[in-house]
Amino acid sequence: MASLLHWDDENDTERPPLGAPARAELQPGELPAAVQAAVWRGDQLGTPTTRVVLTGFPDLDKELPGGGWPAHALTELLQPQPGVMEWRLLGPAIRDVASQGKHVIVVSPPKHPHLPGLRQQGVDERLLVWIQAETPAERLWVTEQLVKANAAGLLISWLPQARQEQIRRLQVCAHSCNSPVFLCRPATAEHEPSAAPLRLQVRHAPDWELHVHLLKRKGGTHDGLIKLPSVPASLDSLITPRLMKPSALIAARQKRAVDTSLSHVLGRPSSRPPTLRVPTP
Repeated sequence: MASLLHWDDENDTERPPLGAPARAELQPGELPAAVQAAVWRGDQLGTPTTRVVLTGFPDLDKELPGGGWPAHALTELLQPQPGVMEWRLLGPAIRDVASQGKHVIVVSPPKHPHLPGLRQQGVDERLLVWIQAETPAERLWVTEQLVKANAAGLLISWLPQARQEQIRRLQVCAHSCNSPVFLCRPATAEHEPSAAPLRLQVRHAPDWELHVHLLKRKGGTHDGLIKLPSVPASLDSLITPRLMKPSALIAARQKRAVDTSLSHVLGRPSSRPPTLRVPTP
C-alpha cells in the first residue's frame, strides 16, 4: 500500500547546497551589500561606483561626487569671460588624460588653443584635437556625435547658446560615455534650468587664484567659495613671493593714496611743540 504524502511547510524553504557558506540574516530594512553599494542617498556625494578623473586640486576633489570630474555625465562651467579660466581649471585633468595616451577634444573654443602653454604643462599637442564649428547647430551636432561615439578621453565644448532641451539630450547621451564631458557656458546661464548633474561657476581672484562656486552637485548643497591656487605655468618661476599677493600691494597703495589726500585737506601737522602765550596786562 502506497504511503500517504505528507507536506511539511518547514521543508519548503530552499536549502543551500552542501559546502556553500550560510547566508547572513538580513534585518528588516537592510539591503544586501552589493545593492547597498549601488544605492545613492541624497546626503551623499554621488556613488562609489562613479568613474572620475582627478581635478588636480585636492580641495575641489573632496567637494565633488566621487572625488573628481565625473564620467557618464555632463559638467557645466559657467564663467564671465570664455577662453581663459577653463584651461587653468581643467589643465591638470587634461595633463592626466594626455599622459595616458588618450585624446583631448575641444569643440569651437573662442580663442585658439595656446600650444606652447600646453607643452609647458606637459601636454603632448598631438593628443589635442581641435574642431572648429561655426554655427550653434553645428557645435551641438558635433558635440552630440562625439559623446555618442565615446571618442575622447576628455571633451570640452563651448555651447553658449544651448537650450534646456538640448542639454537634456546631451545628458542622456553622456550616460554611455566613459569620459568627462564639459560644457562651457556664460555666467548669465546661472539661473537657467539645466539637466547637467554638476554645475560650477568660476571667477578670477586677485592673488593668482580661481574662486569656484558649486551651483549644483549630486548631494548636499555647498555654500561659499572654493579657493584654488592657479599660477600660470609660464609665470610660476618668475613671480617673486612679494608678487604672490597682489591684493596686499593694492591695499597698501590705496592706503597711501588715502593718507596723502587727507594730508592735503587737513594740512601737515607742525613738528614743533605748541607754546603757551600769556597775555600782558
